[in-house]
Amino acid sequence: MILITHIIIAIASIFYSTYLFMSPSKAKFNVSYSLVGMTLVSGSFLVFLQPSHMAQACVSGLTYTAFVLVAIVAAKKKFSTVYNKN
Repeated sequence: MILITHIIIAIASIFYSTYLFMSPSKAKFNVSYSLVGMTLVSGSFLVFLQPSHMAQACVSGLTYTAFVLVAIVAAKKKFSTVYNKN
């Protein structure tokens, strides 16, 4: 059950970070940060339960984190550019 929840949160986070890039706002950043946090917490819990899969989980987790953080940083840059023009 935790694995399914973890996967759903991670996929939602990827889609939401893409949505955030297209239409950034302060409230959406908080949701995106929360989704990333929930994914990291649930992933850490899964690694704790099954330490034998730790190497695979770490590579997948780093790839996910890199993708989402790049999207968040790009959205932050886009938001600051639009916000500072007004």
